[in-house]
Amino acid sequence: MKHYSTFAIEQFCKHIHGDVEAFNWLINNDYRELIAVMDAIRDDKKAFNYLIEGKFMVLAAFVNTIWDDEKAFKFLISSKAYDWAACANIVNGDEKAEAALRASGKFHFIALAKSILGKIHDDGDRATTPWGVMKNLFDFKKKFD
Repeated sequence: MKHYSTFAIEQFCKHIHGDVEAFNWLINNDYRELIAVMDAIRDDKKAFNYLIEGKFMVLAAFVNTIWDDEKAFKFLISSKAYDWAACANIVNGDEKAEAALRASGKFHFIALAKSILGKIHDDGDRATTPWGVMKNLFDFKKKFD
């Protein structure tokens, strides 16, 4: 399992919020898999396949745990990826997971969970506004042109 420094996780959070410099840092420092995680969470099949093919199994399980896959959560626990499991559980509304990360000083994983949650909410809001619905409709039509 690849180790991700606090700084790498912080750059990932910044990327989620649209920071171009953080995106470039992730690319230049060989953390493409973290970029793929957010895309996979947003249901990009190519990104998820990138995680699987690259053998980033903990990150793939993290994505699936966010989408309530109990087997993926068990995989994270059996792999001793407790921080990733707790982060996914925060996204899923588990206050105890946040307390556990806070107690162990893993504030960067708390920030990551909140960044992901914010992006999920933003995506959902975009899909429900009149402009967002129209944009999605045009994007849908482009896929069939």
